[in-house]
Amino acid sequence: MPLQKLAFRPGVNRESTTLANEGTYFEMDKVRFRSGYPEKLGGWAADTGTSNATLAPPTGSFWGICRSLWNWITLSSYNLLGVGTNLKFYIQSGTGGTFNDVTPLRLTTAPGAVTFAATTSSTTLTVTNAGHGAQAGDFVTYSGAVTLGGVITATVLNIEYRVATVISNNIYTIISSVAANASDTGNGGGATVGAYQITTGSAVYTQGVGWGAGGWGGIISGAATTAVSGGTLSAINTTVTVTATTGFTATGNILIDSETISYTGVTGTTFTGCTRGVNGAGSGAATTHTNGTAVVQSTTFTGWGSPAPSGVGLGIQLRLWSQSNYGEDLIFNPRGGGLYYWNTNANPNIYDRGILLTTGDTPDICNFVMVSDASRFVLCFGVNEAGSAIQNPMLIRWSDQEDFTQWTPSITNQAGSYILSHGSQIVSALQARQEILVWTDAAIYSMQYLGPPYVWGFQLLGDNLSIVSPNATATANNVVYWMGVDKFYIYSGRVETLYCPLRQYVYGDINLSQAFQFFSGTNEGFNEIWWYYCSSTSTTVDRYVIYNYLEKVWSYGTLARTAWIDSPLRIEPMATTYGNKLVYHESGVDDGTTNPSSAITSYIQSADFNIGDGHNYGFVSRMVPDITFDGSTVNNPSVTFTLRPRQNPGSDYSTSAIPTVASAQNYVAQRNYSVQQFTQLIYVRVRGRQMAFKVSSDGLGVQWQLGVPSIDARPDGRR
Repeated sequence: MPLQKLAFRPGVNRESTTLANEGTYFEMDKVRFRSGYPEKLGGWAADTGTSNATLAPPTGSFWGICRSLWNWITLSSYNLLGVGTNLKFYIQSGTGGTFNDVTPLRLTTAPGAVTFAATTSSTTLTVTNAGHGAQAGDFVTYSGAVTLGGVITATVLNIEYRVATVISNNIYTIISSVAANASDTGNGGGATVGAYQITTGSAVYTQGVGWGAGGWGGIISGAATTAVSGGTLSAINTTVTVTATTGFTATGNILIDSETISYTGVTGTTFTGCTRGVNGAGSGAATTHTNGTAVVQSTTFTGWGSPAPSGVGLGIQLRLWSQSNYGEDLIFNPRGGGLYYWNTNANPNIYDRGILLTTGDTPDICNFVMVSDASRFVLCFGVNEAGSAIQNPMLIRWSDQEDFTQWTPSITNQAGSYILSHGSQIVSALQARQEILVWTDAAIYSMQYLGPPYVWGFQLLGDNLSIVSPNATATANNVVYWMGVDKFYIYSGRVETLYCPLRQYVYGDINLSQAFQFFSGTNEGFNEIWWYYCSSTSTTVDRYVIYNYLEKVWSYGTLARTAWIDSPLRIEPMATTYGNKLVYHESGVDDGTTNPSSAITSYIQSADFNIGDGHNYGFVSRMVPDITFDGSTVNNPSVTFTLRPRQNPGSDYSTSAIPTVASAQNYVAQRNYSVQQFTQLIYVRVRGRQMAFKVSSDGLGVQWQLGVPSIDARPDGRR
């Protein structure tokens, strides 16, 4: 028989069985399609920048899980990168530059407001600061402190610390770099100042309802904390005496262990008019508590059979950032927080912290911020009304043009607002060609600049659709793509469903409870849109799916990343890892985040194809490979070809033939050549009615692109 070419259609299809998809590819990892043929993905290299903070990150280059990257160049030609994590906000100057901590401050105390206490032989320091408002994991920097008298010197104290535990709204602990000795008995001096950074956020979404959550066996957050005082509290008391009542409401609920107690008044350090065990029987019943037991103001209590307060089903959302340039400066926003402004300094080695914008009616709560190219308006999505502390998740407000301090509408400016009607919250926004696209959880709008008096106009482009997360949008060639909760979409003047032969594979194994972690980005050098998401058993991003918009083919695989940006201002696309590293993709052919670099394992496998018509068995005796190793960085790079036979479509794959295909070309010593040399012929022994073909590699320095290999197959009986 003549040689049978293994010419498969580009792209991968998982919408049916392996045999029904005959003629295409079915499985893959770390492989893309270029010019219709599969090739191994490019490698990635780690950025060499480190943090300049005195409290250095335990691993990687910065604190926290990065969720936002933004690249721009200043008028002084400094190449800056904004990096927003769940713990901090950084700005890096240039590839390999320092990650400068510009995290805004929420509180700077008066001199002497902070005092320290040490315990001999312990590294734990107890800090007293009335109304500090910190939570465990927050960052604070001290200044003006003096020695405690021993090894806890001013040098040890006057640096950045991370809050270890919160004892009350007035007291918390930190961990010193040295253990105190018997001489450490002071309080740090009378001029100590505490500079508290904005509260840290979560790295994942935490469910807020269900068994063990809320006031039903779970931990209840509160506005203030104290402790039982004056001896053991019995189960029948109508008063509760504590160490202090500072910060507690005049009436309300307190939580002690698992028991919630309502009170009607506060007299000195005693809660009066108490009703015990109001969160029901079982673990929440009235019980005895010992002296020193923590007492928490209960503000989110939900008892057995009680209706949940509005919003409890949202749980604790992860920290996301949005950021946009205002000229060469930066406006940025933690989702659900305020607006912050960072002013570029002429000296690249001086990085001041971002400052909170508070002028006039500047929004106090915002879910997404953007600066428009049309007359430079600052646009805020999902904000509070002017003069109100209540957030309207469907409200859009914008500042006056060229003035981010003016938010009050008047006849002399163009500030204003608009409430969208379709959906329950604004999820995302994207600046596209001649319009700004705004997604709610149920619709997409076009927002266009009209000029006075209406300023901005809104048009409903599509309804009864979805978007999975604020960062799931991307634009390429003036076309916008996004990921919904159950399919992919495209907007090119009208909204359409984007056909995806991987839809069942992606949405059949996905963790939508962590949807706000999902994100997308472009890889313009390869005409690709990438989406990263969590598989059903993972609470972190571990998979990707790629759409090549030029060739209209899809790819997929496994890879853990947290943010992505493809900026023409730096050579390669940038991403961040769970190891707190910035990495450059399409750089080399190996994984450069390890030292030394490690190999990237990649493979692609075809769907099953019949030998002949599948009526008879086929016997394959030899194969003619067709593969190029261009871009490899080692001598004699190699891949593995595998033929996987089946007796019938429902049977397991039987004994495979797994020959190695190596290049005779020396890729290190010689780069220029006219004829590529490969293994010319490989002998195999495979028998089956159907077969699948696979090519894989796991070696250092190997890069490959598959062509059209051939097999020598002949009939071999019916059973």
